[in-house]
Amino acid sequence: MTELVIRALTESDAHLFDTLPDPLGVGRALARATHRPGWKRVALRDGKTVARAAWWGGPEDESPVNVNWFDVAEGEEEAGAELLRTSPFQVEYELILPAGWRDEPATLEAGEARIRAATAAGMNVLVERYQYRWTPECGLPERPGRLEFRPEPDDAVILDVLRRVHSVTLDTHALRAIDEGGLDRAAQEELDFFHWCPSPREWWQLAYTPEGEPAGIHVPAHNPSGPCVGFIGVVPEQRGNGYAYDLLTECTHLLAQRGAEFIAGATDQGNFPMAAHFARAGYPVIQERIHFLPGSRH
Repeated sequence: MTELVIRALTESDAHLFDTLPDPLGVGRALARATHRPGWKRVALRDGKTVARAAWWGGPEDESPVNVNWFDVAEGEEEAGAELLRTSPFQVEYELILPAGWRDEPATLEAGEARIRAATAAGMNVLVERYQYRWTPECGLPERPGRLEFRPEPDDAVILDVLRRVHSVTLDTHALRAIDEGGLDRAAQEELDFFHWCPSPREWWQLAYTPEGEPAGIHVPAHNPSGPCVGFIGVVPEQRGNGYAYDLLTECTHLLAQRGAEFIAGATDQGNFPMAAHFARAGYPVIQERIHFLPGSRH
């Protein structure tokens, strides 16, 4: 087998990225995302692309947030592993898959090939998630009317609520942050994400019971690809009342009132309560995603 050449792309040869098939439909899924040519890398054999990867970040980011497009040609899983292994960007890999991908032989084969290549590169599965997409055709869920919603301008108050929410979280990314740096780190990571989103700070809202007790927080947001449910969280003492549904419904209404033609959402597949709330609110699952950690972090 001839020698493998791995390199980043430039504006002049960016077309090399598009010479591989896209059996999982990642290109369609990322139609609203922008990938910089310098953050795309390919593995070439005899001048032919046998593996490709694209790293993604926001328009102001100096380094990528994740790698969200990775493909390998048949029989070239090791080339794909080497492409990931030698990248200067050792960040999370978000494998985008069609909903129910394990039920179709073609998508099952393609998905498992990418999992094997990522694993061979030293990456480890962190969590599998559902990706949702609400559109006006889904209909607006009725507001339960049980909570009062108010903006909160003080980041310190927001951080305190986030600490309380994460003290009983089911979210795998948050649990990892807690394991590495405690509740303060997990809360700060959420707050940093809220500020990273190019949507107004005044959209963030805390929720209160009729008695004036804090119930939780919801963050309607726009990420660089469009409107999304930025965060839904219920404080520990209010768990068991189904308030996450109230928060999700309010979040959906506020984004729809601001002209959202779609709203993205996501949750861990193991977070059964939140998955049930998304289903009840009329959010269909449009994708599944597997998140991998780079080998340098365990």
